[in-house]
Amino acid sequence: MKPFFLFLLVLIAPFAGAQQNTRPLLDIVDVQGVRDNQLVGYGLVVGLAGTGDQSQVKFTSHSMRNMLEQFGVNLDSNINPKLKNVAAVAVHAVIPAQASAGQTIDITVSSLGDAKSLRGGSLLVTPLQGVDGQIYAVAQGSLVVGGISAEGRDGTSVTINTPTVGTIPNGAIVERGIPSSFNSAEEVVLNLKRQSFTTARNIERAINASFGPNVARADSNAKVLVRAPAEPRQRVTFMSMLESIEVESGRTPARVVFNSRTGTVVMGADVKISRAAVSHGNLSVAISEVPFISQPGQLSNGTTEVGSNTSIDIDQAQATSFILPEGTSLEVIVNAINSLGATPADLMVILQALDEAGALNAELVVI
Repeated sequence: MKPFFLFLLVLIAPFAGAQQNTRPLLDIVDVQGVRDNQLVGYGLVVGLAGTGDQSQVKFTSHSMRNMLEQFGVNLDSNINPKLKNVAAVAVHAVIPAQASAGQTIDITVSSLGDAKSLRGGSLLVTPLQGVDGQIYAVAQGSLVVGGISAEGRDGTSVTINTPTVGTIPNGAIVERGIPSSFNSAEEVVLNLKRQSFTTARNIERAINASFGPNVARADSNAKVLVRAPAEPRQRVTFMSMLESIEVESGRTPARVVFNSRTGTVVMGADVKISRAAVSHGNLSVAISEVPFISQPGQLSNGTTEVGSNTSIDIDQAQATSFILPEGTSLEVIVNAINSLGATPADLMVILQALDEAGALNAELVVI
């Protein structure tokens, strides 16, 4: 049986990317100094119903031993505690820009050992630190796990979703804010989400038209520098006024996006190709073995042997060729490839080959 692929081809609305469109300024730029930051920590989840780490995961028992020593419980070094109700986990979170001490953030908890499920567990106090090694938040709480796992005595098991990953809404309290250069910098730096000289120039013109000449200047195709008030309250007011500015963004380059895991192919409406000839065929090899038992003859002193009959079947589908003329549109490309009965995997191979041949006038993105 051939593997089943989910084939989803999304056509971007006509003229999307082919023409310029007007959007709010802060939808197409990021403000330097106003950004999220990642936090990570190592902790223990307790209270599991025998689904925690097994004894071969040594760091879980070591972590539990160190925690107990902090509470005055000293275990003999020869004792290896069986901690089926405990699991070592990694905790990660995103702290928003300008977060202050006392605010709460969501956290995600993932198993590090061989725990079968974190369902029903509680995370003990876990410090969360940034890339600079400083602690910015502390996490604790009961996990919400969307997956479930069940196993019978004969080894059969059923798993739904992922039971070894859970979340704790508002599970961490911010202990200190992350410093930002937004209020201290002389200029506000706008970083374009999609680099474009046209968009950078249009941003400069739109801001200067609203606030006067020389307030903004395009530094490159990825950055626009804006003079802003130094006083924090005035700077916030200035940024709120920037939010209402509409900017005409530059042309978005044509893209073809592949997701090889799900078989999803997304192509922009302005994807076109140069004149090319395409031939695509499939070759499949099936090998099967049928075991048989060979019995020795009477009085032959032989032994019973188990052998196998091997058969090899090679099937090569006839390759179908077609020619794509210059400037072929997306609709024609899809119809031609679908006429071959191509799967998503075949479609990816054909488009990649067209790109290697220099015939695909679009950017290939594989995720």
